[in-house]
Amino acid sequence: MSNVLEMGRLMQGNEAVAEGALAAGVRFFAGYPITPSTEIAEIMSQRLPKMGGKFIQMEDEIASIAAIIGASLAGVKSLTATSGPGFSLMQENLGFAAMAEVPCVIVNVQRSGPSTGMPTAPAQGDVMQSRWGTHGDHPVIVLSPSSVREAYELSARAVNLSEKYRVPVILLLDEVVGHLREKVVLPAQGEMSIEARQGPRVAPDSYVPYRPGENGVPPMANFGEGYRYHVTGLAHNEAGAPSNDPVVAERLLRRLHDKITANLEDIILDDARFLEDAEIVVMAYGSTARSARHAVKSARQRGIKVGLYRPLTLWPFPEQKVLELAEGVKTIIIPEMNMGQYRLEVERVVGRRCDVKGVNRVHGELIKPEEIYNAILEVV
Repeated sequence: MSNVLEMGRLMQGNEAVAEGALAAGVRFFAGYPITPSTEIAEIMSQRLPKMGGKFIQMEDEIASIAAIIGASLAGVKSLTATSGPGFSLMQENLGFAAMAEVPCVIVNVQRSGPSTGMPTAPAQGDVMQSRWGTHGDHPVIVLSPSSVREAYELSARAVNLSEKYRVPVILLLDEVVGHLREKVVLPAQGEMSIEARQGPRVAPDSYVPYRPGENGVPPMANFGEGYRYHVTGLAHNEAGAPSNDPVVAERLLRRLHDKITANLEDIILDDARFLEDAEIVVMAYGSTARSARHAVKSARQRGIKVGLYRPLTLWPFPEQKVLELAEGVKTIIIPEMNMGQYRLEVERVVGRRCDVKGVNRVHGELIKPEEIYNAILEVV
């Protein structure tokens, strides 16, 4: 993305999500209006018909994710957008997409919960749900932007990763990023990397739908192009036939995980600042990272050796990087608009290598920079 348009434009986070997805080739959207993600559906309803795509307002969120799975099986890059209550309704079909290896993108603009909570208030309470919301052991990729520009870039990246690894990808915003407006400079047309789905290179009668390629991902034939095969959420063999054979089930589930864990360098994206001399690290994601960046800069101006680490890929968890941080600092501080969900994962990985401290708020407002700054002072 080195070549960019010289002139920027004022853009909202949700608008950036829609535009990034369209730039990556999304041509089908099915969704149901819900605060604070509705702008994504509104923009898609206007833009897709002009681009030869399709927009459908569904009767609910269950139907929405079912529709994008169906469109993806027919060869169309597909996306839906929702918030907490709708995301909960999508979990069963999210598991189906993981098991059947159907590429699709689910955008969750988080709001305060549980239940209907405070619909217009920001939160980061869906972090663990995004990883473990659907039942069973399953692969998942979750991306989290902190700015409008990142909302655009990570929306496109979510589409690319979904197509490349045949896995549902979740774009996890929060209300602040979704409704934030910033001047952004977008990549020039044709400069963005777009991932094409790997299709079969054999005739329909020789196609084995779930036989993995060299990267562990099976080539995917589109329905309607002469390739007929069975799609199921049941454990299945390489031909797609349901199977209760323990060997078949074990091989399938391990491959579903391995295609992600074997490609962590390609999937995990992060941003690190001021880590060279850091004795304290603030680890933050989403809109909270904006407050964290301000707090870290303020602390460094006063001579405090503190760094900032932002995981843009929340899941898979950047375990190796966190281990490296833990070996070189005395404290990792994790501010979150929840009760400490990501902190629990950091604590699991870090063990006793360093202290882990949370700054947690669930009052429906963004964590302020001074709250993070005060937490830094407490551990100096």
